[in-house]
Amino acid sequence: MTAEAQGTTELLLSRIRDVPDYPKPGVLFKDITPLLADPEAFTALTDTLAGLCVAHGATKVVGLEARGFILAAPVAVRASLGFIPVRKAGKLPGATLRQAYELEYGSAEIEVHAEDLAAGDRVMVIDDVLATGGTAEASIELIRRAGAEVAGVAVLMELGFLPGRARIEPALAGAPLTALITV
Repeated sequence: MTAEAQGTTELLLSRIRDVPDYPKPGVLFKDITPLLADPEAFTALTDTLAGLCVAHGATKVVGLEARGFILAAPVAVRASLGFIPVRKAGKLPGATLRQAYELEYGSAEIEVHAEDLAAGDRVMVIDDVLATGGTAEASIELIRRAGAEVAGVAVLMELGFLPGRARIEPALAGAPLTALITV
């Protein structure tokens, strides 16, 4: 890791607040709102993620509901790319592609507008946290079903004690997965 990358990592880490026992006892929640409130840290995060989009040849950026929107939209602007929201089922008007996926206790569905992705698009998926990997894996499947390629997945933070990476690596089929911070 370069000195600049190390400095960025340290800056980002210093702006993530630990909140014990939230949302329930025994959970240590990683709150990114102090990072978002700090223009220096938020700019460093945006620039780093935009650099990954450029390096991997992305033509569009997908943000995963909901905090992924907060990160992916400014990244798309910074990298001069289109932004596409991937939403929970039933939140987008018009024709959509829908993908179901399994959660720890049940299932969920996400959607994207059918016309927003096409053959020839190289899509970078951006989210705040990689935990169990279900939503990221489903978004990768949606992108491919739309005929586009996955340029990669980039997250601010990976919860290394959960199986997210192992779950989505087969779906990535060689596309990179980058976590700026692993806890």
